Order: sequence, then C-alpha cells, then structure tokens
Amino acid sequence: MPKTRCKTRASPNPEAEWFGAARVSPKEKTARVHKVFESVAENYDLMNDLMSGGLHRLWKDRLVRLMCPKAGQTILDVAGGTGDIALRCLSRTNGKARIIVCDINLAMLKVGQDKAIDHGWLQGIKWITADAESLPFPDRCADTVCIAFGLRNVTRIDTALAEFARVLKPGGRFFCLEFTPGVAPWLKELYGLYCSTVLPWLGEVVAEDRNAYQYLAESIQKFPSQPQLARRMEKAGLEQVKWENLTGGIAVIHSGWRL
Repeated sequence: MPKTRCKTRASPNPEAEWFGAARVSPKEKTARVHKVFESVAENYDLMNDLMSGGLHRLWKDRLVRLMCPKAGQTILDVAGGTGDIALRCLSRTNGKARIIVCDINLAMLKVGQDKAIDHGWLQGIKWITADAESLPFPDRCADTVCIAFGLRNVTRIDTALAEFARVLKPGGRFFCLEFTPGVAPWLKELYGLYCSTVLPWLGEVVAEDRNAYQYLAESIQKFPSQPQLARRMEKAGLEQVKWENLTGGIAVIHSGWRL
C-alpha cells in the first residue's frame, strides 16, 4: 500500500472548472451535479448494483471494516445521502455510535432516511443537509470522517479535504472510497470501454437519464490518481496517508490521520 510524502505544486481545486468533460464555472458545476443526483436518487441503489455487479457492496463492507467503528464514537459520513455506510456503521456498533450523515442533496437524504426506516433504525443517525466544502460542525468534533463515491462530485476537492481535516479530532481518521482512473494496466482498455459505453446505456435504460451516467464516466477520468489524491490529502493536513486498490484499482480506499 503506497504512501507518499512529497507535496503537490498544482493549483488547488483544478476540478472546479470541469463537469465531466465539459468546461464550466464552479457555480455551474455545483448546480449541474445537484441536478444529476436529483434525477437519479430514486434509482441510485439499483444502478449501483447493476453498474458494479454488486461489487459496490463488498467495497463498502471493506471500507467499514477499515473504519472499525466503535460504540461512543462520532462518525461523520459526508455525501452519504442514501445511508449505505451509515447503516453499516450503525449495525456494527449495535446503534451505539453517533452517526451524522450530511449531503447537499435532499432527494438523496430522503432515500437514506426511508432505507433506515425499512431496516428498523428509527433513530441513531442524524441527517443534515450540508455542503462538503463548508461543514456546519465545530473543529475537532469527529472521530472518523468518511466519504464514499462522493469526493469526485465535490466542486472544490481541496477545500473539502481541508474541511475534513478541520473537523477531525486529533487521532481521528479520514477515509475516502472512490472510483479512480488509476486502474491496473491490464484492465485499463476494457474498463475505459465499459465506462464510455455500458454506463451511459444503463443510465438510459434503467434510470432514464443517459447524461447523468455519461457524466459519471467522464468524472472518473477527471478524478486524481491514487498518488495525486494522497498528496492532496497531505497538503490538507492529513498524515500517514495510504491507499488500498480494490478490484484492480477500479475503486480505491484512501485513508489518513489527523495527528
């Protein structure tokens, strides 16, 4: 599991001017991403199963095992609207952790709240509408901060990373599960073909929104590689940064400590 120490010289937040492959203003990107998730919220979980062949469930299980949530901890799940990570943490701690789910999109939060009720969890999770770039929480309040398949959609990634470091307690840890362009060489061509053809087709057939999943495919290619994201996490104030590739690097878990 590689670890990097060198600092990046790149300007902060380079993704702020890109919505997939389209050049836009940061304000327009935020609006477009919000519209995407308003559109796909009801089919989001189904599409995750179809797109990954169910692998996203294994990736999320691995993330939560690495997080190792414990009773009494405060766990902040950013962009966690549909509740997949929060519900796993709640189950693992027998409902005795303080879990906060924040998402900028109300439609996604509604899906998560309904899912929690369906699973019999009527309390234990606090649902907050909030932007990852400006979290409404005090400094050093969380034992763990995580974001699963959400950082790629944040307009200003470096700003959000600094926010995650800010709200972590000393000794707290940040986790990011995300798709990445840095897949294994033997998989790169096939994966690229899948992203450019199958994902938009599934979006059109199942979610009735081809453009949303065209954006998904393009946003993966714009996301930082594993070493690039690690450097940016370090610049934001996180230490002992490392990553773990899943399924040939299709998904990656990055982690770092607030020391």
